[in-house]
Amino acid sequence: MMGNDKLEQQLKAIGDKARLRILKLLPLTDEDCEALFNVTELSEELGIPQPTVSHHLNVLRNAGLVRNRKMCRDVYYWIDREAVDNLTSQLEQIFYKK
Repeated sequence: MMGNDKLEQQLKAIGDKARLRILKLLPLTDEDCEALFNVTELSEELGIPQPTVSHHLNVLRNAGLVRNRKMCRDVYYWIDREAVDNLTSQLEQIFYKK
């Protein structure tokens, strides 16, 4: 069970419209290279400036919701499935008193 501070950080991270849009685009795994996005691709897809996308990805990474890997000269991002499953479990415990 994660601490309340981590849960609060994750909820704040997903409480932003731009970050939710980013999460909707990112795959749940890094296994399919074609599904991964780098900052430039996310910027173009979302119509958001690259520095802004980088900031939002940093917030999501610091919250532990997004992982990344450098490939050649770009960094590619995907959702940390284990972290999202843990977050979901925490929310179920709160709302369903498990």
